[in-house]
Amino acid sequence: MEIIRGLHNITARHKGCVLTIGTFDGLHHGHQMLLSHLKAKSEELNYPNLLVTFEPQPREYFQGAVVPARLTRFREKVTILRGLTLDRLLCIPFNERTRIIPAKDVIEGLLVNRLDVQYLVVGDDFQFGEGARGNYEMLKEAGDRFGFGVSHMGTLKFEHGRISSSRVRDALSLGDFDLAEKLLGRPYFIMGRVVYGRQLGRRLGVPTANIRLQRYRAALEGVFAVTVTGLDQQYEGIANIGVRPTVDGKEPLLEVHIFDFDEEIYGKLLTVTFLSKVRDERKFDGLDSLKNQIEQDISETREWFAKR
Repeated sequence: MEIIRGLHNITARHKGCVLTIGTFDGLHHGHQMLLSHLKAKSEELNYPNLLVTFEPQPREYFQGAVVPARLTRFREKVTILRGLTLDRLLCIPFNERTRIIPAKDVIEGLLVNRLDVQYLVVGDDFQFGEGARGNYEMLKEAGDRFGFGVSHMGTLKFEHGRISSSRVRDALSLGDFDLAEKLLGRPYFIMGRVVYGRQLGRRLGVPTANIRLQRYRAALEGVFAVTVTGLDQQYEGIANIGVRPTVDGKEPLLEVHIFDFDEEIYGKLLTVTFLSKVRDERKFDGLDSLKNQIEQDISETREWFAKR
């Protein structure tokens, strides 16, 4: 999969494509259905397929800290898309300049003139352009005028409910990892590189690999049973996501204690897969109380893994 970062990196060889556009947060089964249709159209018309997305997501730009939790960061999105055999991914920075582009200019300037779109597939609630004034009807009219096909995908349902990023967030917030996996088509995971921390876990006798979340809000908060890949083998472990109120933490952090492992792994890219919730994050009276609770959490999590 070729990654095109920014409009300035679009070249003449990128002209002619079957295209979709959106945030695709979580890349759940509904998104995958759309991408399957995209791939089928790409093969039928014999043009490369292309997904256009934005960083930050438009909702994050407009809503800031109150935005709903993000399910997939860009790195995670790329990893999932590589497994879905996408040909090209165009990532456009969403900023003030992007925000004020009229829908007509998105169609004529980007889709027609720069990308020479042959066919466009969008979701059933897709909107675009300044003030979100662009919609499916506008795209259909443009397709008739400029000679490209347009279709939209209906809602995919599971167990009497719509498959959506919001429903995945709700399942994760309730600790329902079985439902989240069914909606996503895979277990929920977070990727990131191990960074230096305050060494508090090591002082408590429980060393952790620390991963900055680098997102407005994480979809999870609390203590979880996890598996960890990216090392010499897959390991079991326990993870905490939160601000660590007992030690006056401010920045949300993913801390992972990997069972039966004690090596320096700073800079390593890990994939942490979430399997079960142990408890909510809470503030303790002091480090001794925190240490006792951590030891209890580890014991319960090891027992949970032993019974799987």
